[in-house]
Amino acid sequence: METSSVSEKDMISTIEKIAHGIRTRTLDLTLQKNGCYLSQALSSAEIVASLYGGVMTLGESLAPFEAPTFAGVPGSGAKDYLSGGKYNGSTGPGYDRLLISPAHYAVVIYSALVEVGRLSEKSLESFNTDGSIVEQIGAEHSPGFELTTGSFGQAISQAGGIAHSRKMKDEEGRVFLFMSDGELEEGQTWEGIQAAAHYKLDNLVVLVDVNGQQYDGWTKDVMNIEPINSRLEAFGAACVTVDGHDVSQIVEAVKTDTGGKPLFVLCYTNTTEGLPELDYRKPHLHFVRFKDNEVKNFETILDQMKKGER
Repeated sequence: METSSVSEKDMISTIEKIAHGIRTRTLDLTLQKNGCYLSQALSSAEIVASLYGGVMTLGESLAPFEAPTFAGVPGSGAKDYLSGGKYNGSTGPGYDRLLISPAHYAVVIYSALVEVGRLSEKSLESFNTDGSIVEQIGAEHSPGFELTTGSFGQAISQAGGIAHSRKMKDEEGRVFLFMSDGELEEGQTWEGIQAAAHYKLDNLVVLVDVNGQQYDGWTKDVMNIEPINSRLEAFGAACVTVDGHDVSQIVEAVKTDTGGKPLFVLCYTNTTEGLPELDYRKPHLHFVRFKDNEVKNFETILDQMKKGER
């Protein structure tokens, strides 16, 4: 099992570097591939960086450093099938598990894996190409993805089932679930929360990227979900609200003693964090493709980010 003797101050510094790397790599891919889920990386970089940078207890990666090609779906005809969860290490007692609910955040997960040395930088070259497991929409074979979480709202039930199983086996290790705020519009999400509370799954930690935007615009206009905290508490969950770009707040929040309740950490974020040049597009940032007259400017910004100048 991986252990760390670094101070919390050093861990926070490391997480912030990982977050910067996530933003840089995703901007690079957005330029290379003529479009990417960039705003999701800008909003969630610190959340995902915290998970891979020290918040979770992970073993060493059990997957190839360089992502292999897609070997087919699980079955007798695909004996070389690789679960993307292997990049997160062992799922045995004492280790934490991670589920990713919004599969279109895949580029954030891949970038984080590269930043922490679990996936080769070269693997990103095959991002969103035929035959690659480094897909734009992550699935159970994609690096960092233990399961395909289906339509929005299903992962809470899957995470709850795993957490319940671990409780029944008296197995150490928590189950972390990363969600997007739009999923709180889904009925199944609330059924899953209710079940997690009923079974007292205090080994379940859900981090939500509350960026306030979705495909059709502002969440508050499409389907208001606020006040999220009181709704979660009414369903029996413990809830902590943090600035999703303040690593120290995230790190402290996941330590919360919930007294037998599942923990939700609401991370309020900004979809243009680190790239205010995109502010003018709000709230239409679900998928970012630069206009021809913008490319040169963002190439300059990318160069500055790579040099640590911004």
